Amino acid sequence: MKNIRYLEDVSTLVFNKDKCVGCSLCTVVCPHQVFEMNDGKAVIVDLDGCMECGACVNNCPVNAIEVNPGVG
Repeated sequence: MKNIRYLEDVSTLVFNKDKCVGCSLCTVVCPHQVFEMNDGKAVIVDLDGCMECGACVNNCPVNAIEVNPGVG
């Protein structure tokens, strides 16, 4: 969804790959497909596509994702 943007380079999304257990919930719940799975772990593939909705944060079972909604 690289054609959907609000503002470039302002997303507060932070992902800790070391904490990721590969559940893939972030890839399922993200409405802008910011995450993909790679080698059994999630990776951010489109940071600027993040609208800071918090769906990924609320669904990550190991708190590997942080976002500060409303900042970006």
